[in-house]
This record gives sequence, structure tokens and C-alpha cells, in this order.
Amino acid sequence: MAVSDEQIAFVHDLFRGLPGLTTRKMFGGLGIYSEGTIFAVIGPEDTLLLKARGALADDLAAEGCEQWSYEGKSGKPARMPYWTFPDAALDDPEHACHWAQRSLADAT
Repeated sequence: MAVSDEQIAFVHDLFRGLPGLTTRKMFGGLGIYSEGTIFAVIGPEDTLLLKARGALADDLAAEGCEQWSYEGKSGKPARMPYWTFPDAALDDPEHACHWAQRSLADAT
């Protein structure tokens, strides 16, 4: 998977309300940062994933979002602190930035 210019433009449009928005291609995906703090990635299968733990992760689960996991070396699932983005926020920059701000607040 290679991240396209269109995907990068989508991210910049979706999160245009966040300060200091930058992206960095990494491991075939894309890291998404606000003022140097990563809060989301475009990961496997071009999925936008939000970094979340604790109450934010619980709220995302209640929205029907799924935690990113993969099969680890031992054959057991390895869970990462990234969750699929709520569908309703994928075309609503204000809603998307709300979720992103919550992720950023948890990172500090």
C-alpha cells in the first residue's frame, strides 16, 4: 500500500481545523500530527485510524468503531491503540476535529 496524494489532501481537508497539521509517510501508511503529536494514521487497507485509550476508546467502541489488531508472531491477536474513525466524522471536518482533539488531549 502506498499513500496517494489524494489521501494526503483528504487528511488535510478533514482536519483543517487543527493547528500545525502535518503528515509523514511511514511503513506504507501515513502518520497524522497536530503540532508534532501523532493522533491518527492511515493504516492497513487505507483505513483512517484514531489513536485512543481509556474513555475515548470506550466512546469509539460505543460508536461502533473497531480497534486495530493483527496476528502477532505467537499467532495471538496484537491490539494497537488505534481505532477506526466514526463513519459520521469521515465527511464532517468539524466532527472529525472534535474526535482528533479528544485524542490529542489524551496524549498530553
